[in-house]
Amino acid sequence: MFAVFKREVGAYFKSPIAYVLIGIFVFISSLLFFNMNIYTSNSEINETLQYMGIVLVFLVPLLTMRILAEDRKNGSEVLLITSPVSLTSVVIGKYLASFFVFLVMNVISLIYPIILFAYGTPTLSQMFGGYIGFILLGAAFIAIGLFTSSISESQIISAVVAFVISLIMLFISSVADLFGGTIGEILNWLSLLSRGNGFGQGIIELSSVVYYLSFVFVFVFLTIRVIEKRRWSQG
Repeated sequence: MFAVFKREVGAYFKSPIAYVLIGIFVFISSLLFFNMNIYTSNSEINETLQYMGIVLVFLVPLLTMRILAEDRKNGSEVLLITSPVSLTSVVIGKYLASFFVFLVMNVISLIYPIILFAYGTPTLSQMFGGYIGFILLGAAFIAIGLFTSSISESQIISAVVAFVISLIMLFISSVADLFGGTIGEILNWLSLLSRGNGFGQGIIELSSVVYYLSFVFVFVFLTIRVIEKRRWSQG
């Protein structure tokens, strides 16, 4: 697993994709931070993180679109599924590589809390909770992107499908009121956005953390099953 992780991280940073995506993330998040914190003299970063979460809907599919689709297109997937390394280790290694690049983005964005502490008095619990929620949201989006990258050899199709699924899972609670009753409650329960509301208030609920981690597990498991199915169909 570590060998796969190391190779994929190297592939990210040997190509322009990681630098371009990190640059876009820093540029957009800096604009949001300036408009919502510096310009308005707001010492709380929660609203900025919420909008940054929406930005992830667009950026993460671009980050993950090549992680498995590229292997399938150039034929190297056959080598992966026939290698001595278990398929589970391969998939998890690739997932962690994408997650690592995402964490690099987050580390760079820590300059914003530093600025807020230097010139204001932000609430530490809300800031910490907001970042935990943001990282968990990113982890969920990466799992979606990993899955969609496994079902198509086209990186564009992978990115588009990941974008659509992520958008639905983020805003599914907005249509919950239209249904009401049990269906509405289920839609609210499934929403990635509703699950993250408490983090911005400094409330880290175990049930929400478990939900995000379970969400990641389900999509990683589905990815493994998709590739296993192709392996057995190829004999």
